Amino acid sequence: MSRGPRRLRWFLGAVAFLALLVFITSRLWLALLGGYLVKSDAPAPADYIVVLAGDFMGNRILTAADLVRQGLAKQALVSGPGGAYGQHESDLAIPFAVRHGYPESYFVAFPNDARSTAAEADVIVAELRRRQAHRIDIVTSNYHTRRAGNIFRSKAPDLELHVVSSPDHDFTPDGWWKTRDGRKVFAIEWMKTVATWMGM
Repeated sequence: MSRGPRRLRWFLGAVAFLALLVFITSRLWLALLGGYLVKSDAPAPADYIVVLAGDFMGNRILTAADLVRQGLAKQALVSGPGGAYGQHESDLAIPFAVRHGYPESYFVAFPNDARSTAAEADVIVAELRRRQAHRIDIVTSNYHTRRAGNIFRSKAPDLELHVVSSPDHDFTPDGWWKTRDGRKVFAIEWMKTVATWMGM
């Protein structure tokens, strides 16, 4: 038998074995990829809780409101980019939290024109410095914690920052691939993560 067919069979067998191995271990590496996006801290006493924009289900602001209720900070600064039917997100988020039983006094609206996490970090850090805040708990969705934390720490290395995870309606690190919306969140966040690595 010539070496050509033998090598081809060996190559095809190796490819089939690797494909089977990838399939068998898919839950493990899919969960690892999803878990990499999540890097959160325990909440700590802070001058302000900061609620990042981008969660239209309300989990971020409710998580922040609960931290204020626990006494970890006196108020939550609610980031509010514009664009939702001519309204700032903070103008929608705060009444949502009030309807869920939290006093309006818990919140400070911070309307802004940021269109990315990096731009949001720029305006929020400037506002925190204006308010002479030094200890901050940043609340964002679980999948957003690593990237948001890296961005904020790069822009404000002198601040004591804790990035607190709020649950997301569509994404869990160990099951995101089971739903279309979970796969979409995963893909978009990984694209943004890579873009951040590339300085884009």
